Amino acid sequence: MWLPCFARLLSLRPLRRASQVVAGSWVMLASAPVMAQQPASIPEPLNATPAPARPTDFLSPAFHKQRRELLRAQLPPKGVAVLFAAPVRNRANDVDHIYHQNPDFYYLTGYVEPDAVLVLFKEPRTVDGQAGVTEALFTQPRDPAREQWTGRRMGAPAAKSQLGLQFAADNRTFATSGISWADFDQILFTDLPTDTRDDPRDPADLASLVATFRQQTGLPADYDPSRTVAYRVLKRYGVSNPKEVSAYLTNLVKERPGMASEPSIKAYLAAKNNAERQRAINPNAVGRYDGASLSEQLDELRAVKTNEELALLRRAIRISAQGQREVMKLIRPDMGEMAVQGLHEYVYRRYGAEFQGYPSIVGAGANGCILHYETNDRQRLDNDLVLMDCGAEYHGYSADVTRTAPPSGKFSPTQRQVYELVLAAQEAGFAACRPGADFDAPNKATQEVVANGLLKLGIIKKKEDFRRYYPHGASHYLGLDVHDRGSYGALVAGNVITVEPGIYIPAGSPCDPKWWNIGVRIEDDVLITPSGYENMSAEAPRTVADIEKLMAETSALEGWKLPVLK
Repeated sequence: MWLPCFARLLSLRPLRRASQVVAGSWVMLASAPVMAQQPASIPEPLNATPAPARPTDFLSPAFHKQRRELLRAQLPPKGVAVLFAAPVRNRANDVDHIYHQNPDFYYLTGYVEPDAVLVLFKEPRTVDGQAGVTEALFTQPRDPAREQWTGRRMGAPAAKSQLGLQFAADNRTFATSGISWADFDQILFTDLPTDTRDDPRDPADLASLVATFRQQTGLPADYDPSRTVAYRVLKRYGVSNPKEVSAYLTNLVKERPGMASEPSIKAYLAAKNNAERQRAINPNAVGRYDGASLSEQLDELRAVKTNEELALLRRAIRISAQGQREVMKLIRPDMGEMAVQGLHEYVYRRYGAEFQGYPSIVGAGANGCILHYETNDRQRLDNDLVLMDCGAEYHGYSADVTRTAPPSGKFSPTQRQVYELVLAAQEAGFAACRPGADFDAPNKATQEVVANGLLKLGIIKKKEDFRRYYPHGASHYLGLDVHDRGSYGALVAGNVITVEPGIYIPAGSPCDPKWWNIGVRIEDDVLITPSGYENMSAEAPRTVADIEKLMAETSALEGWKLPVLK
């Protein structure tokens, strides 16, 4: 049986990389640069026939073009910005995870395929013989044989026409495109991908593109972007906030001992007064290579959502809220966590959301006290509170909505007391959401309510002990990432943030055991408006009365039962 099975293996599975076949004599056979089951004749490209209709409400090319121009305007004179697509990530053997584009790359291009690089020039340059180029995208080429296996590719000509790029070319031309890197005073880039796999048969995969960039720009092998960040912090805050900067640098040196020998850092930490601190700060220490500024600029841009972005976010959030509603109607004590997760994600797909924005968290009882619990394999919920932190991703934009509900449909007295304390904390957090408020204002407001409430319930004896049961912050930005980019400065109109207080009391906590294994989090997605805030996920009920009322209703999915497997 071995030989026929082996022959079948070679005939049915594409051989992607020699390194993926590692058992015995397979290595010798796999080392040949061929693809298993390569057809005798190359098929026509998949786009020879019209592709099935796709949604039409993606971000427009004009949106991405505007984002590129806003970013390019912030580049320094004689500057260039370089961004790479996300790596393809392997799940197991020759199976990859579904590809997810680098959100920064998608934000600037709309391109959703791997093995690509975007270059933005402050001043027009000549690229591959074309003069006056301010933006260049290098994409993976069309490949009919591979497309038959893994789906359609856009290719450079379509990227230029459909995405509105000024210049687009095959990624195999990146190394010979004639970009004169020596002409740039500043080379800006975000984190360079390191978790790449180098395919020796592909001279322009992501690993090769990054290697070309490093070699042609002369980027030192030991370049550390934290050094750039440190010098920028010194320059901006070194005199005005010496206490905070000294603490930051002290921690940095502990994490990266090599930083202790950096001249400015060493002199600053030894300084006794502001005059000495000022002398320690070298305004030109950053040099040509800047792996920090581009991220800061993207933080500012992505933190304020346009109307186009808000339309997609609203859709993702409304889908997620509807998921919470339907699950509350369906949930029963004899259900398991995994079934609850599946119901949420089924609703997402039915409404057209392509993915969930993060691994769904469905934790009952003790599992609800684990902040990022993802196993979701408890077989019965019984009547422990079930915490459901789930969010749909729609066209790249992620919701983040958490509700906590009793599977029986009724809160017990102790469950209700903890729940209503968290709800009161969230209301205080909402009240702190307004333009001009510090980003941490909602968090501080929720902490005050939780601390006082835990004292009143006798769960803690000292106010400062509230952190034992409320160990996280209340807010983060929301958008293309569930924990999205943002400046974390003052709130401004157009920010979308979460407000998500919680209380988690695992078994063994130093309080009355009647509180043990109660975990409650209530999370909503909030738009900062010119006059205050809007709760974008308000369709999912939050009060005890509204939750219990909804749970008594019949779901649209009620009665949908699968046969028992024997």
